[in-house]
Amino acid sequence: MLHTDAPGNTRQNGRWSSIVLIVKMLLTVAWRNLLRNRRRSVIVFISIVVGITAVMFNDGLSIGMISQMLENSIGSHVSHIQIHAKGFNDNRVIQNNMATPSEVENVLRDTPGIAHWSPRVVSFGLLSSALNSSGGVIVGVDPEREQDVTTIRRSIVEGSYLTGAPREVVIARRLADKLQVGLGDKVVGMASALSGDVGSDLFRVTGIFETVSSEFDKAYMFTSIDNARSMLELEDRVLEYAVIVRDINEVEDIAASLRSKLGDEYEVLTYIDLLPILVSQVDMYQSMMYVVYLIIALAMIFGIINTMLMSVFERIQEFGVLMAIGMRVRRIFLMVLLEAGMLGVLGTAVGLLLGSGLLLLFSHIGIDFSIFSEGLTSFGVGAVIYPRLTPDTILNVLIIIPLTTVLGAVYPAVRAMRLQPVAAIRYV
Repeated sequence: MLHTDAPGNTRQNGRWSSIVLIVKMLLTVAWRNLLRNRRRSVIVFISIVVGITAVMFNDGLSIGMISQMLENSIGSHVSHIQIHAKGFNDNRVIQNNMATPSEVENVLRDTPGIAHWSPRVVSFGLLSSALNSSGGVIVGVDPEREQDVTTIRRSIVEGSYLTGAPREVVIARRLADKLQVGLGDKVVGMASALSGDVGSDLFRVTGIFETVSSEFDKAYMFTSIDNARSMLELEDRVLEYAVIVRDINEVEDIAASLRSKLGDEYEVLTYIDLLPILVSQVDMYQSMMYVVYLIIALAMIFGIINTMLMSVFERIQEFGVLMAIGMRVRRIFLMVLLEAGMLGVLGTAVGLLLGSGLLLLFSHIGIDFSIFSEGLTSFGVGAVIYPRLTPDTILNVLIIIPLTTVLGAVYPAVRAMRLQPVAAIRYV
């Protein structure tokens, strides 16, 4: 049996065919118009490419710097989650300790998503050598567990990491310089003990470490947790558990699970709670980048308006002829928008490829800012910054730049629509 299309379907297919032909015609004419004045088109194209590359590189470099600040703080000491006795974070005295650490450790073992954890004893005290003294932070750790939680072992620049032997310490470079001690030298640590008396002990420097944060390196000294407990009369008590999760995106869910299991006697804080300034800087930067994109977009809009207006004025007679032979003004409007849109799309494609390539390259080799190392280390960044290419950067470029070029062509396209055929043909 022979089937034929219904009349309605035939008309609809014919309408779509006409639309496709019109779009192809307009695209062809728009492309030829761009090639008509190659120099002007190339200048606009290059400005779009350079603008996109520059804004992507600036975006990636800033994201990389802020992310490194956050990651370095997490890696040097903070970790993803910290667990304390209730009130310890507000009043960091050793009296706010965990008397039954085994209870916390059982919960940590049974909670999915946790990669590593380490018990700590943390105390502020006075560190003295034969030549000088300084306030500092004495951190007692389990050497085996702590090396999976922080980067201290990988940051050793002289000597060796903790082995758990009695009275050994590893000390930060800047603190060692202030105390004027080196490998094998003795350091006396004094801090308030659990009884309220001053606890003290004599330690020997077995290792010196150096992180990317000069502020951290001015204060921290690590020893084994047994040494710290003995000095502070803590027996088997713990002041803090540092936790590293497998997926940082799940840190809030894991923290909520720990809170529900541990109850009100403990406080469970994520790095977001412990580093509110750094986290807010990340959020603030994301808002600031929209301002940067807005400035770039405004600059591009004025450039596109100028370029397309020149193109319209040069072709007034041509538009008049097209109107006179029956071309609708909305098609002329669309043709001008297509010219700008094609420039925007091509410029965005090339700029995106160039910007992404540069960011991916430097994300592996880094950019050395050693000349600014003092300032960068004070912020905990490090002398080498690794830019990052994020999906948000790509999405912003793909949406904002082509849209900007089309918006910039609206006014010239409206001017072309309002031309009168007779006056346009006679225009000189």
